[in-house]
Order: sequence, then C-alpha cells, then structure tokens
Amino acid sequence: MKLEREVVDNVATLARLGLDDTEKERMREELAPILNYFEMLGELDTDHIPPTAQVITIHNLMRPDEARPSLPVDEVLVNAPGREDPFFRVRPVFGGH
Repeated sequence: MKLEREVVDNVATLARLGLDDTEKERMREELAPILNYFEMLGELDTDHIPPTAQVITIHNLMRPDEARPSLPVDEVLVNAPGREDPFFRVRPVFGGH
C-alpha cells in the first residue's frame, strides 16, 4: 500500500507534528506497512466472536476500607518545602500573596 502525501500531512496535523519534507517521506514509508497489517486484520472473520470491553478477567484487588492511624504530622511534613502550622504551605495559584 502506497500512502498519499495528503494522508501523511493529515496524520501529522492531527498529531500536532511539525514534519519537514524528508520526515514526511520517511513517515510515508514507515506507516504503509502498519496500515497493511490493519487491512489484514480487517479481512479476519470475527462474526463468531462476541464484542468485549476487556480481553482478560479483572479482579477487584482493593483492600477493605478501614480506618487506621495515619502518620504523625511532623513525620509527614519533615521534607515539605513549605510548612505553616500542621499544613503544607504552597504558593497561591490564582494570584494573591
């Protein structure tokens, strides 16, 4: 499959890539085999395969939500770049002092 230059230009635009002419030509050569594989996959008969959202079984691995003691405040804030009383001190995001 030979890709048209316009297809490569469109892909580059969608991916927000600034490609020069040499890079576009290289992408044309590299994308063609990939698209050929997709064409091969499109020829497969998948009518007997039900649609799936996941191909592997997912198990809930979360621990029970139980209250337990947390770290002491002084230990948590020992490496904080800024501290004000028992809180992290951060610079204001929307202006201010």
